[in-house]
Amino acid sequence: MNQTIYADGIANVTMVDGVVRFELINIVSMDKGKATLRPVITVATSLPGLLRPHEQLAAVIGKMVQQGVLKKTEPPAPVSKDVAVAQGDTLQPAKTSKTSMK
Repeated sequence: MNQTIYADGIANVTMVDGVVRFELINIVSMDKGKATLRPVITVATSLPGLLRPHEQLAAVIGKMVQQGVLKKTEPPAPVSKDVAVAQGDTLQPAKTSKTSMK
């Protein structure tokens, strides 16, 4: 039996003895810009089991960028040159309503 689980994000990512674990979380309330989060379920997978969906999702996100559903934005500038934080591209929904993934 397939079950659909909705999640707003992930949290608490760990890897022990080659097993990657992370929690799917939901935002249950917002108070003054601060979210109250609730864990939904913990997912455990192998490292290759994590990398395969990463590659699949990266391909889907790439298609969404090409179709204009998402747009890349520049990461914010570092606060100082002494702070080195690895940041990738930031994505946000585009203002169009295109939804086809083909």
